[in-house]
Amino acid sequence: MTVKDNAYIPRKRLYTVLESAEYLGHTVWGIRRLIWAKALPIVQYGRKQWIDLRDLESFIEKNKK
Repeated sequence: MTVKDNAYIPRKRLYTVLESAEYLGHTVWGIRRLIWAKALPIVQYGRKQWIDLRDLESFIEKNKK
């Protein structure tokens, strides 16, 4: 959660592929490759795909050197 003007504003938990690419500083196709390689799990409903913020954070932690 973030604080703005003394009020708590919850962060989004699910990000689109584009938003995930921006979050990781990667390209959309790079994120798609990670999804296809099963390196990044997705939440899918119909044709829509989202990436959980927790999975993005986990991906970052796993790939730290």
